[in-house]
Amino acid sequence: MINDVPMTLDFRIADKAREWAESAMSVRPWRAEFFAAFADVIARTCAKQQCRVLELGSGPGFLAEHLLKAADLAYVAVDFSAAMHELARQRLGALASRVQFIERSLLDANWGEGLGKFNFAVTHQAVHELRHKRYAPALHAQVRQLLLPGGRYLVCDHFYGEGGMSKAELYMTVDEQREALLGAGFTQVEQVLLKGGLVLHQAT
Repeated sequence: MINDVPMTLDFRIADKAREWAESAMSVRPWRAEFFAAFADVIARTCAKQQCRVLELGSGPGFLAEHLLKAADLAYVAVDFSAAMHELARQRLGALASRVQFIERSLLDANWGEGLGKFNFAVTHQAVHELRHKRYAPALHAQVRQLLLPGGRYLVCDHFYGEGGMSKAELYMTVDEQREALLGAGFTQVEQVLLKGGLVLHQAT
């Protein structure tokens, strides 16, 4: 039997969610470079048209803030934590009017039901929160079904190995991340940015 890795921090608890949000950028200040990379890809596509964007594990709204400022987007933010959604609303202010906040767990088989189709799906530091890497291919396959023709999936997460994390059951190597996307049915996977134990892939 393969056991999931227990959560060390329950983001559904308001104080814990706030504590993480307040320290996240100081712990990994290079996260801002990843947000900029997401925004650059999306802004180039959505400069002349409104795009629909789905964010998985949207947390306190760090990535949403960057993307909503970069382009005219209709944004759907999925997270299992009501506390994180509340932090995101506070962070986004007036921008929150362009966001539909959905409280669902990505481990639920029907988490994508009724969400519609998207030009982009994005996720930052959320795939490992499935609590075991074996769940990643199924998640990616579900995302692929939610993309419009020509839609793109931008996936950033910690990686296992040199320069990265140490729990092989929770984190995938850079190559494993690429293979998980290909195994989910994506035909092209490009590495966009690798820094500070994080890697961003674009899949189409």
